[in-house]
Amino acid sequence: MSDIERHGDVTFKSEPLTAVGPVLKVGDKAPDFKALNNALEVETLASTRGKIRLITSVPSLDTPVCDTETRRFNKEAVSFSSDVEVITISMDLPFAQKRWCAVAGVDRVRTLSDHRDASFGKNWGVLVKELRLLQRAVFVVDKDDTIRYVEYVKEIGQEPNYYAALNAIKCLTDV
Repeated sequence: MSDIERHGDVTFKSEPLTAVGPVLKVGDKAPDFKALNNALEVETLASTRGKIRLITSVPSLDTPVCDTETRRFNKEAVSFSSDVEVITISMDLPFAQKRWCAVAGVDRVRTLSDHRDASFGKNWGVLVKELRLLQRAVFVVDKDDTIRYVEYVKEIGQEPNYYAALNAIKCLTDV
């Protein structure tokens, strides 16, 4: 997509950093990406087409806030209908993601690694330039690849608004 740089749109311990990529908004078409699954296979947005997607980006599953967030969405996913898929994307290597999921008992969230090309980070506006990690963000994408909810969490160490994201899923599944 683009290499737009947005200095100060993300912070780490209150220090301003640079987010790379566009700011996506509700109503935008979800951009494509290429990321690796835990079997080292390339996945794209099209890999999940036809489902409602809750897509989260996190800096690293091996950090306390990312761990808490991913476990929370895994727990909430129990109540989702079968046409909802939960995906967490980070720069962690696929091997580390697979290990973390096994240890954490996370079985309802699919993890994808953006470490190779950072295409998710750049296309979805969550690549943190100085750290080469992903900004914490939550997106809800409908079956037609339209973004229905967006939250870019400014401070990397803060949790997202779970209620708002879960409500966006509920609104799409109650239709």
